[in-house]
Amino acid sequence: MAKPLKVAKTAPRKKRLSPAEQARIAEIFRRFEEQESDPRTELDYASPFTLVVAVALSAQATDVSVNKATDKLFKVADTPQEMLALGEEGLKPFISSIGLYNMKAKNVIALSRILVEQYGGEVPLNREALQALPGVGRKTASVVLNELRIEPAIAVDTHVFRVSHRLGLSTGKTPEQVEAELMAVIPDPLKTRAHHWLILHGRYVCLARRPKCEECVVADLCPSRNLFVASSPPAQSRGRG
Repeated sequence: MAKPLKVAKTAPRKKRLSPAEQARIAEIFRRFEEQESDPRTELDYASPFTLVVAVALSAQATDVSVNKATDKLFKVADTPQEMLALGEEGLKPFISSIGLYNMKAKNVIALSRILVEQYGGEVPLNREALQALPGVGRKTASVVLNELRIEPAIAVDTHVFRVSHRLGLSTGKTPEQVEAELMAVIPDPLKTRAHHWLILHGRYVCLARRPKCEECVVADLCPSRNLFVASSPPAQSRGRG
């Protein structure tokens, strides 16, 4: 998962969209839906607990690196009880290839202890309780709740931040502002999937330095396209990305 951005406390002004702009935004997400109707996180998980752990480990790390680590880890410890038994020192070798692994090991063991002692080994699937767990902030809670289809949420990482601005979906200067603006303009039926569509688009097509506009299914709807290409026909379809 891409590195999260710092969150500010100020909220953006709500934008009033014209019918034409509403139609443009709806068409952007209609095309994303046509490409992939049920997008999911690329992190490997088998339960709410393993999802929380994987997302917590993914901060400032790639999903690929996290999956390599958890592939071995979850075979040994995939419940809070087993993770607690493994202990901080036992956990570190499994995640030592991931950035900030010392702090992450401390947090994973601490949150496992809370789950065992306060929640009977179950993950509380509400925002307030999730965000109170060590190493689980708003962004991680949003990913978990959205992935499990419990609460529509958009976790704004660098990919979502970049794509939202390039597509003209947000002008927010902070992740919190971008999140609020996206939640205001994205059609309700699409909100649980929008997070994944924007991340995948930023990860594989709308790259930071050289976006692949020639492969972009929404290139003709993108106000930033002329910044990167003089002219090229919009792509008709593509695979995941």
